[in-house]
Amino acid sequence: MLPVRSKMSKRMIQNLAESICKKPIHFNKREVECLIREFHALLEEPASSARSVGGLDRWKLRSFLHNAFGLTNDTIMDGVFRTFDKDNDGLVSLKEWIEGLSVVLRGTLDERIKYCFHVYDLNADKYITREEMLQMLRYSLRLPGEEDPYDGIKDLVEITLKRMDHDHDDRLSLDDFTKSVKEVNHVLEAFGTCLPNTTRIETFQQRVFQSQVHG
Repeated sequence: MLPVRSKMSKRMIQNLAESICKKPIHFNKREVECLIREFHALLEEPASSARSVGGLDRWKLRSFLHNAFGLTNDTIMDGVFRTFDKDNDGLVSLKEWIEGLSVVLRGTLDERIKYCFHVYDLNADKYITREEMLQMLRYSLRLPGEEDPYDGIKDLVEITLKRMDHDHDDRLSLDDFTKSVKEVNHVLEAFGTCLPNTTRIETFQQRVFQSQVHG
């Protein structure tokens, strides 16, 4: 485990960046060094639990997603946390954070399809069911002060499932989801926003990669 509470030397950051860059990611070594510093800055924020010392816990990642990318849907942010936390230990490590951001900020279409699918697969059983669609859309489409639009969303879910369920098994597999997105690209985030928009991406990258060049 990295000594996250101690200051890392420039050489330590460089060595760590070299190690991380050995895996296929969409960042160069200098950008990874900047992300390492950003990660440690996030860890220095007040902890929400004792366990957050070893990585970003659910609360810290949620705060980051809200502040940096404007994500507000609790269900979606829980899905993002689960997708980043590949080893399912309840913490997003530095490596997991950088690999997750590689997809979120610069991923290929195929990488983003897999990412969105895993976010929407709320119980991680490799399928998106109508119940999961309903749960996500009820929050995403409900406006403040409005009554629960359950009936209208239920109809929308049935229409969406019918159009995207290519193998007609009454649920969406990754293959169903992939085929649907490649036919109609705008359905990539059909069940809730889980990727930052272009402006948010540019703002984050400018802040982290430009402002930390001389850090």
